[in-house]
Amino acid sequence: MNRTNAGGAGTQGMPGNPGVPRTSGECADQGGAGEVGASGRHGAGGAFGREDAGGASGRNGVGGASGVFVNHGGPGNPGSGGGAGAGAAGVNLPALRSHNAALVLDLLRTAGASGISRLELAERTGLTPQAVSKITARLRADGLATEAGRLASTGGKPRTVLRLVPDAGYAVGLHLDRDELTAVLCDLTGAVVAERHAPLDLGAGADAVVEGAAGEVSALLDGVSPLGVGVALPGPLDHRLGVLHRVTGFPEWDGFALRAALAGRLGLPVVVDKDTNAAALGVAVGAGARSGPGVVGGGSFAYLHLGTGLGAGLVIGGAVHRGARTGAGEFGHQVIQLDGPMCECGNRGCIEVLCLDAVGRGTVAEAARVLGAGAANLVGLLDIDLVLLGGRTVAAHEEVFLQGVGAVLEERARREGGGPAVPVRVAPGGARGVAEGAAQLLLAPLFGRGEG
Repeated sequence: MNRTNAGGAGTQGMPGNPGVPRTSGECADQGGAGEVGASGRHGAGGAFGREDAGGASGRNGVGGASGVFVNHGGPGNPGSGGGAGAGAAGVNLPALRSHNAALVLDLLRTAGASGISRLELAERTGLTPQAVSKITARLRADGLATEAGRLASTGGKPRTVLRLVPDAGYAVGLHLDRDELTAVLCDLTGAVVAERHAPLDLGAGADAVVEGAAGEVSALLDGVSPLGVGVALPGPLDHRLGVLHRVTGFPEWDGFALRAALAGRLGLPVVVDKDTNAAALGVAVGAGARSGPGVVGGGSFAYLHLGTGLGAGLVIGGAVHRGARTGAGEFGHQVIQLDGPMCECGNRGCIEVLCLDAVGRGTVAEAARVLGAGAANLVGLLDIDLVLLGGRTVAAHEEVFLQGVGAVLEERARREGGGPAVPVRVAPGGARGVAEGAAQLLLAPLFGRGEG
């Protein structure tokens, strides 16, 4: 059902429980998910399903599953992803149709161009064949799925194979680093179809940065109406409200409502998160869209980003861990040397200043071991499966950091005698990893793969 509200105040939905999407009669409000629209492929904001084009409330945002609720009257908050990953059990209840659609849509996504049959969809979701047929019919009507061919069947007629339509929707991922901007346009599989790069000065002031970022996004779109824009930048920040806190080195950003400012400038839904969280989400979700299951499956890992600063993104049990106040992952400002050099945050001996000082002196191996000490603390605290390294400084010295961090973890594992060391790898995605992850802030909830 495609609903348009062209002038009234935006409605506020009932609060939704994470993982239990709302039906088509309710609005997504930080937990509820929009139902798949049976008609109307794209709204004015480029969304599928329902649309609210003129409301004043900024409470309604991107819903889970494949129904997307756009409110052009103000910045939208992301709804709950409303579902589990591929292979999770579906529920044959009318109130959970969006949950089930997300399961099916995600399996279509991970199947790739070769597609998947309705029979296999039913087997892998636990849904009845009738439920799968209804869901896939809606997805095809919305332009999200199409036939990919036929498979021979033993003792019966050939089975139709379905696949996701990648260009049925797009999302923008925007990475605002301290000195450069990267913007990517991604299709529904997370593949980058266009990108832009520009110099950036976070110290130039909020208005200048927002104007420059909006200009780059507008140039990137070139007539495309995306689902929205995911923005990733150094923290700390409030992910739910899209408000920045005191970014190290840039105190003038403290309290700035970036989401509201950029949404107002672009007229699109905006989701804001820390750069490290976005990169971690991109690894946990995006990699699986193009190469089968995600590189870490449903496990737990830490993504450590060393560039102009140092931070961490944490994935616990397959989901990004943001913490009670969305401030988790401020890894760079753990003190490991009480009488160490002064950090810009006001403390002494932070791991960030120790790493960056060592890199500045050209002693990269020392920086790698310092980073390894911090990584070992995380491994001991969280009992994670994997450590991933990213950021431009790591990219310039990959082998040095892999060896240095790995050596510290191996030393710790030998002393503790608890088994082999946790492996260390370079994160996929390269220089675009954070920007691609930022796009997943919009895409992942469509497939029930986490809150954006």
